[in-house]
Amino acid sequence: MILFKGSATALVTPFSEGQVDYDSLENLIEWQINEGIDALVSCGTTGEASTLSDEEQKSVVKFTVEKVGGRVPVIAGAGSNDTAHASELSKALADEGADGLLIVTPYYNKCSDSGLIKHFETIADAVDIPLIAYSVPGRTGVNISPAVVSEISKHPNICGIKEASGNIAQVVEISRYISDDFAMYSGNDESTVPLMSMGGLGVITTTGNIIPKDMQRMTNAYLNGDVEEARRMQIEMKHLIDAMFCEVNPIPIKAALNIMGKIKREYRLPLCDPDNKSLYKIMCALREYGVIDESI
Repeated sequence: MILFKGSATALVTPFSEGQVDYDSLENLIEWQINEGIDALVSCGTTGEASTLSDEEQKSVVKFTVEKVGGRVPVIAGAGSNDTAHASELSKALADEGADGLLIVTPYYNKCSDSGLIKHFETIADAVDIPLIAYSVPGRTGVNISPAVVSEISKHPNICGIKEASGNIAQVVEISRYISDDFAMYSGNDESTVPLMSMGGLGVITTTGNIIPKDMQRMTNAYLNGDVEEARRMQIEMKHLIDAMFCEVNPIPIKAALNIMGKIKREYRLPLCDPDNKSLYKIMCALREYGVIDESI
């Protein structure tokens, strides 16, 4: 089962005075859907899942599912470097109504390819909803190799991979395993169209927090055969995307949303406010792209 085609925004988790800001989260959800986004990811990397308690994570996913009300798929982040914990959390988030799961590779303790296959298959066996495996070796130190993809793609509950290795040769190899039941999505906003040229069905995007309509238009232009328009849009948004990663995600994207008046600029340690140089870069990029008025 393919969860979505096009663009899925990896939502930030807004905070206010140390707690989840559900009013701002509801406003973000409604805005995203009104802008035409194809799916939403709750409590992923961009959603600061690593500093949410399990109870907070379940609460945020439940809230998101309720507010979305079936209008788009809701995919819940449930990764952990402890397979048993990831399995239990996955079951809990499925019970909260998530349509699918996003499972990052184990981190810090790492594992062999055999361990990685068993990790994903164990979690997939524990739930009745599909999951997307998430490869982001720059953060975790663990890469999902094409050899691993060749095995996990056979599992009926593993429906895709979010590929954020930045290795286009690896993307080419992984594309061998794309099927009607297994999709590849870009995990790097700046190379969405190149990955789609190898059969990818879209992107799980950070930058979509601030330009959901354009991310949706770009991916759907490609899916509908307008490759030149998708290429043009990818090039046009490159500077904005670069600015959203001038510091570790989600520091810049939350700063951008704050500038846009959508959330407070609040993080949980060890994440903290961007420095003034980064803030200036973020502000300039938002103005250049037209997200905010020149007067701001």
